[in-house]
Amino acid sequence: MKVENSKFVAVNYTLTVDGQIADQNQPGHPLEFVCGAGMLLPKFEGALIGKEPGEKVSFTLEPADGYGEVIAEAIVELPKTVFMMDGKVVEEMLFVGNIVPMSDAEGHRMNGIIKEVKEESVMMDFNHPMAGKTLNFDVEVVEVRDVTPEDLAPKGGCSCGCDHDHCDSCGEEHHCGDECCH
Repeated sequence: MKVENSKFVAVNYTLTVDGQIADQNQPGHPLEFVCGAGMLLPKFEGALIGKEPGEKVSFTLEPADGYGEVIAEAIVELPKTVFMMDGKVVEEMLFVGNIVPMSDAEGHRMNGIIKEVKEESVMMDFNHPMAGKTLNFDVEVVEVRDVTPEDLAPKGGCSCGCDHDHCDSCGEEHHCGDECCH
């Protein structure tokens, strides 16, 4: 069976960015998704269309086909008072590289990466961590089959739809924000 929209697909993948492995599935735990359901980057899925189990493909996604370019307006300076809890600034969370979950005025959840800590303010970057990056994928199709009702049921855990309490390929607890990297 070939990869096409509305099919269940499982793949092993490695994502390389700037010559370094940025993400990959754990051995024995392929990335599983329903093709065309909007869970993954469209060009990622598109590169797999027509492939069969056992086939391997390597492809590159430029920023426009991945997570877009870096948006200068998404890098903002916030007063340290934003990071107050119980009347005190939580200094131990304010270090370069820390990912801080926040909400905007409308209540939309987003993750910001601390870029600089100043005396009275903090520079935060709300761009997707992979914005502006060229994504190089090596993918092996492991399984293609018809979708079952279980494949469509919501899964617990993190925001990528995997069934782990957290996973190393997505959002809640690592560099990729609220979306998977693929």
